[in-house]
Amino acid sequence: MKIIQRKYSVSEGWKDIRNKRVDPESVNFVLVFGSRQVLNNISLFNEIKLGYPKAHILSCSTAGEICDTEVNDETVSLTAICFEKTTIQPALAEIHDHADSYEAGKKLSEELLHEGLKYVMVLADGQKINGSELVSGLKENLPKDTIITGGLAGDGALFNRTLVGLNEMPTEGKIVAIGFYGEILVTYGSVGGWNSFGPERLITKSKDNVLYELDNKPALDIYKQYLGEYAKDLPLSGLMFPLSIRTNSEDVSLVRTILSVNEKEKSLTFAGNMPEGIYARLMKANLDKLIEGAAEAANNSISETFRTPDLAVLISCVGRKLVLNQRIEEEVEVIRDIYGPKTTITGFYSYGEISPSFNFTQAELHNQTMTITTFTEE
Repeated sequence: MKIIQRKYSVSEGWKDIRNKRVDPESVNFVLVFGSRQVLNNISLFNEIKLGYPKAHILSCSTAGEICDTEVNDETVSLTAICFEKTTIQPALAEIHDHADSYEAGKKLSEELLHEGLKYVMVLADGQKINGSELVSGLKENLPKDTIITGGLAGDGALFNRTLVGLNEMPTEGKIVAIGFYGEILVTYGSVGGWNSFGPERLITKSKDNVLYELDNKPALDIYKQYLGEYAKDLPLSGLMFPLSIRTNSEDVSLVRTILSVNEKEKSLTFAGNMPEGIYARLMKANLDKLIEGAAEAANNSISETFRTPDLAVLISCVGRKLVLNQRIEEEVEVIRDIYGPKTTITGFYSYGEISPSFNFTQAELHNQTMTITTFTEE
């Protein structure tokens, strides 16, 4: 595996971060993570496409771009990869062509189901897609041991429009899944680091990702009660106070982030499903624990292999970025310390992260985690 890494900003243009004398003609996969405003530039896209003429180009908008140990806004982080022992196959879906996110995920999985499939990377619109249903659809046809990771595109803290593209300008409503086949070693780690507070409350009324009642009381009223002075800034302030939901397994919990509120219905819309009959609990930030969580995710990703990966793709949550603020690069720097200087690090801040929680479990939609996927050609 050979890698080129570059960063683009409007003020400074392109800057080389890592280049092992790779022939651009040999590049077969390009990851492009950028702010919506910078990414929505046809001239920039055409420049990338001309620069890597034989590559599949996967792009998405972000809530912050990770390039090496930097966390940037209003930039583009580009990682161009020459896989030498790995074949990739892309699949694209547009949400308006399918009944729902589940059906879109199911169709994508059908397209990728070929002999030798090791791993699926998925990036999706962060506003129009139900991430939980998308993951369920992807798992429908894939073997249970297929690793699935990825995330939902971002739009800073605006929550307005998110963009995803495959070999063309990124636009709204798209889902891209990339299948990896061959001699590729893929590992992962996904950890939060938030503190729970307050009592557990039963979800007594919900529909998909819309939460109406906790303990038979309006969900928005309960949320405002706990947020106090932060309540006036909802839904943005909700990024600092996610909900943890406890699934049927006592050992597995998922974190959910608020996307919007409905004052009339007193409901909350989350990035993933909020099933009736399970328990939810509020969470709040502990800055040191968030950074420790990033380190734990990195350690988990190499705990079985003890190998330095060639590439690490980091997908963290916009809520972590807002909470960590000036300390945000610390969660990337601790990962660099664990992997060492040889690993190329790229990624973005998202509206949702997709990964298994632990070894031997299937993928789920997460929020407020640092999710890491590593790649090494065997």
